[in-house]
Amino acid sequence: MFLLRELNQEMRLWDVLVEPARKIRIGNKLFFDDSGTMVAEVIDNTTSRGRTLRFLYDCDHDEFKRSLFALGESPLPRYIIDAREDHHGTEDDMEDFQTIYAQNEGAVTAPATGLHFSRELLKRMEIRGINSAFITLHCGLGNFHDIEVEDLTKHKVDSESMHIGAEACAIVNKAKAEGRRVCAVGTSVIKATETAVGTDGMLKEYTGWTNRFIFPPYDFGLADTMLANFYHPLSTLLMSTAAFGGYDLVMEAYRLAVENEYKFGCFGDALLILND
Repeated sequence: MFLLRELNQEMRLWDVLVEPARKIRIGNKLFFDDSGTMVAEVIDNTTSRGRTLRFLYDCDHDEFKRSLFALGESPLPRYIIDAREDHHGTEDDMEDFQTIYAQNEGAVTAPATGLHFSRELLKRMEIRGINSAFITLHCGLGNFHDIEVEDLTKHKVDSESMHIGAEACAIVNKAKAEGRRVCAVGTSVIKATETAVGTDGMLKEYTGWTNRFIFPPYDFGLADTMLANFYHPLSTLLMSTAAFGGYDLVMEAYRLAVENEYKFGCFGDALLILND
């Protein structure tokens, strides 16, 4: 079972994915541990694989969350789990598969390009006059969905929750006004900032949802620099990178990456794109 998001804190309602879905029906009770302390009731079918659960746990919310999270593992992408001999996570995954600046619960996977940053690196950037602005976009399962259409305008992208506050806008817009570069760290940041950029090229405060799908050709309104991972083929993430760097140049970079045995995926190598 994959816990996606908490729907109602007071009622202990959660949106989840289950496998195999055909065996889990409305009204079933699910036991998460041998003691029977953590039990949930299935109250709704949201999709063919999804369910809504109501956890039957009589305590304060903080204790409930601690107990629930202690039972699970960090939801690593399947290709990482499959590469491990035991096909299980480790105790370090919850810390390692997380950006050092993560604050808000809500994403189903880490914004992987941010994994390249350490506290030491951010400090060195600060010393050199490179400012950082932090925004929130809760990465959803849509980042992993296959594209099954030839016409990309017909590909449906899941909506994701996002928040861009006043402080981030002030930092970014000051840099723009001073003629400095603005670097977007990863496709999640690109998606969020392109949702919130104004016609004047300045970043606006925004709290809501976005289902923006960026693919070539695309005229970017804010960032002129992008840090990206080497994403997997046929992914929406690779398409956003190709839109920013130009299809031919990005494909040449990928050819060189394969030739030189660069690492792909979440814990792989990175690509810096500078646009004049």
